[in-house]
Amino acid sequence: MNRALVPFVKTMLVAAIAVSGAAFAADHAAAPTKADPAKGGNLYANGDAARNIPACVSCHGDAGNSTIVDNPRLAGQHASYLYKQLVGFTTADRNNPVMTPFAKALTDDEKKDIAAYLASTTPKQGTAKNKDTLDLGKKIYRGGIFEKGVPACASCHGPTGAGIPVQYPRIASQHLNYTVAALTNFKSGARKNPQMQTIAKKMSDEEMKAVADYIAGLK
Repeated sequence: MNRALVPFVKTMLVAAIAVSGAAFAADHAAAPTKADPAKGGNLYANGDAARNIPACVSCHGDAGNSTIVDNPRLAGQHASYLYKQLVGFTTADRNNPVMTPFAKALTDDEKKDIAAYLASTTPKQGTAKNKDTLDLGKKIYRGGIFEKGVPACASCHGPTGAGIPVQYPRIASQHLNYTVAALTNFKSGARKNPQMQTIAKKMSDEEMKAVADYIAGLK
């Protein structure tokens, strides 16, 4: 090799090694922390008194199977969706007087841990209660409301309400009261979601209640 080129080659090698090392470090630094369902389950069941975080179980029930009709059932919900909602409570997207303070007190890893725990639990079967509106609810869920431009709920949430991970939440067996409240908030704009806001604004209260009751019985 030409002796004049030796210093240049050495410089280039050092630079290449430095760049490779920086890239390696950056990749490892950016590696996501794996969620820990066990930690999430402990926080869900016991809370953290030192940080004034109550046990989630007191409102959302054992293993996420809420028995309080105004509080959502969270058992078996997609982890990605739950995490997104917990983050949403810390922003203007889902400002909620009850959930916002708790969500803000949780670290990002704790949000992921709780979401992972709930995703691992088994949801209990709910029931539809109003036979008079069952057919209307079924029609809306499966076929939408054509004349109003309301799409079938099943097109996003699936025929059994299982949802699609990352994209759409599980809604099967959800409490009627909670579903109606969610749709009402989407309609008023209190809850932000462009797709659901557009749909809810086209629905009457009767239609919301009918489809919410049908959803409660899905399994």
